[in-house]
Amino acid sequence: MTSQPSQPIQPVQPATKSFYGLGIAPKLLEILTSKKFTIPTPIQERCIPSALEGKDLVGIAQTGTGKTLAFSIPLVQRLASTPNARGLILVPTRELALQADETLKTIGGPLGMKTAVVIGGASMYAQVQQLRRNPHVIIATPGRLNDHLASKSVNLAGVKILVLDEADRMLDMGFEPQISKILALIPKERQTLLFSATMPDQIVKIANKYMQLPLRVEVARAGTAAEKVVQELFFVAKPAKTQLLASLLAQYRGTVLVFVRTKHGAHRLSRDLKALNCSAAEIHGDRSLSQRKEALEGFKTGRYRVLVATDIAARGIDVTGIELVLNFDLPMNPEDYVHRIGRTGRAGMAGRAISFATPDQRNDVRDIERLVRYALPISRLPMNMPVLPELPKHTYIEPTPRQFHRRPSSGAQSSGGFGSQRRFGSNRGQSRGGFSGRR
Repeated sequence: MTSQPSQPIQPVQPATKSFYGLGIAPKLLEILTSKKFTIPTPIQERCIPSALEGKDLVGIAQTGTGKTLAFSIPLVQRLASTPNARGLILVPTRELALQADETLKTIGGPLGMKTAVVIGGASMYAQVQQLRRNPHVIIATPGRLNDHLASKSVNLAGVKILVLDEADRMLDMGFEPQISKILALIPKERQTLLFSATMPDQIVKIANKYMQLPLRVEVARAGTAAEKVVQELFFVAKPAKTQLLASLLAQYRGTVLVFVRTKHGAHRLSRDLKALNCSAAEIHGDRSLSQRKEALEGFKTGRYRVLVATDIAARGIDVTGIELVLNFDLPMNPEDYVHRIGRTGRAGMAGRAISFATPDQRNDVRDIERLVRYALPISRLPMNMPVLPELPKHTYIEPTPRQFHRRPSSGAQSSGGFGSQRRFGSNRGQSRGGFSGRR
């Protein structure tokens, strides 16, 4: 496609009171109501009408604002009304793939929609069997999808709607070459929906190269943390981190998501927490898919009170009601701070985020503060913690109010519907189209 500049940012408008009036078909509205989806988030309200019209779209919103449903609703409705069309969703992690699949099954399953999840750590043979059933949507990580393309077990010629979810994270993880290979095999006449929490230059280049006049919808400035998350910072010596964590776990009794930098660090901290009689699980790249699913499910159900994770899980944990996100280690990239703390305070709920920093990490703290435009309030160590001579009293600062810029918006509404009443379950005339078929 020809390179085109993106359209200007649409300003933010207060959310509507329901999904009615966004152009969503009556049958899909019934499903949303039955599944307790009643009030759209700002990103959903802003993106759904334009996406239903078939426009290319770049959606920028912080983690935990409902981006998955923002692209799932238009995807389901447009596939239902477009014969032989197929959808492809690319995500950076296995957890995000499973989350997207769960959402699509929730709202598209009653309409007969079939999905296939193509991710690493799972059986290639089982995935081939799913692909041969000619699914309406593939949810995939770029690496594993390229494996299937190399073995000719998947055909992308029928893709009419492409979703790039958490695009900035995919680029951070080095997936750009794999994404380019995939996009070269998808028809150029398609709709592309790109969602991201930040807007680095690489995202702009992708939008210009692979999208047609994309509409940019930004409901919060890139780098903005969730509004209802109370943030806090402790300067602490590295050997005392676990002692401080134990003290905080006695203070906060709810579920706690702890982020560390390395796989080894996650394993060691999980072991130490278990030694303190704290129910904990770990989730990182060295864990198998079944182990990661078990840990996440146990965290959701309360079997584990604490989940220790690396950044690979920062955007794949969709759990409401997390009381505290704790950065045991500061992230390598300041942007990951926003993604991490976005795991609490989701869907408008209140939350708390606490970060540990060693005295030599003051520059890392400043980088985070510059990104979020907020001076992280520094808390004093508990009485039973050693006092750090490296931290003079004048470094304790008061937080400054964060500014949230909101502008009036003009949101287009689209008309839609399921048209010819074609059912997702019907495969007539599709045996050689879409994804399946051995070439």
